[in-house]
Amino acid sequence: MPFRNANILAACVSWAEIIGAQKIFIGAVFEDSSGYPDCRPEFFKSFEATANLGTKPETQIKIETPIIHLSKKEIIKLGLELKAPLELTWSCYRNDDEACGVCDSCALRLRGFQSLNVVDPIPYKEIPNYLES
Repeated sequence: MPFRNANILAACVSWAEIIGAQKIFIGAVFEDSSGYPDCRPEFFKSFEATANLGTKPETQIKIETPIIHLSKKEIIKLGLELKAPLELTWSCYRNDDEACGVCDSCALRLRGFQSLNVVDPIPYKEIPNYLES
């Protein structure tokens, strides 16, 4: 979905203001920005400014993007080291039940797992030929 991060953040900002949260964390990755411009650091900086203009004066929300400069390979490696439940993570921009396997984000994710010789634990509708063994 285009502009997905903005939609997610808009809902998060609303909820953050209600509960008094000061930070919102989002797992966006700059590597995705070629196909999804709302994955760029400057987008998050701008959105943070907009959110703080559009909320009560006492509300100050920081948008944190802790993995934005990591590659998919680095993120997967870190996730494995931390024993994160990678089967609960999602990168696809096209499908909900099964990842499509062909959008830019799926391709980057699949290549990241492949480069570590690890099978991605989520279901895919299609696996590109260059990834099949």
